Amino acid sequence: MMTTLAKQTIIVGCYVQTWFDLSFGQAVVYREAVHKWDEALQLTPEDATLYEMKSQVLMSLHEMFPAVLAAEMAVQRDPHSWEAWQTLGRAQLGLGEIALAIRSFQIALHICPLSPELWNEDLSWARKLQREKAAKMEAGTERTATQQETSNEPIPDYDFESDEIVAVCAAIAEKEKTTLASKTVVIVSASGAVETVTEKEECATTPDGTVFIKAR
Repeated sequence: MMTTLAKQTIIVGCYVQTWFDLSFGQAVVYREAVHKWDEALQLTPEDATLYEMKSQVLMSLHEMFPAVLAAEMAVQRDPHSWEAWQTLGRAQLGLGEIALAIRSFQIALHICPLSPELWNEDLSWARKLQREKAAKMEAGTERTATQQETSNEPIPDYDFESDEIVAVCAAIAEKEKTTLASKTVVIVSASGAVETVTEKEECATTPDGTVFIKAR
């Protein structure tokens, strides 16, 4: 059975080794750091600080979803830790959950209202992102509305009774009238017989009466 002193030695070693690795910016050792935190959490699974530190390492690896899960474990075990809420908010920002991140930062500020880092960096940055997101959504809505208005424009209401249109229609009708008159003739005899002939042709039969009715 491992003694309390041995557990504390391992945990302190994890802290020191992790920050030593991260200070050199070596991405290769991040995985080893996560492994060290997991080993420490097996010894003290209720330690909120270990989950919070593990979340920071996961964010360094750009693994935002596991980082959120680790930070949530931290705030569950110590709801009064403003560092845990701060880390949770940063991980939520990494996932694009701006509203949730603002809520986490506000809880952290409720616990530690004098933290300039929370005011000037975390909450300020999250609200700026929220405003930019709202502006983009508003611009997209306006663009969509403009496109819909353009596609739904009514057909122009032409004035078919204007003098110009009436004159054109009259000219077309007169032209068709003249063309038809020069091509066909309808002859109705007194006996009621009807015959249509062209002006270029001679009548096929001789009219049998003295009265002729001529019509177009």
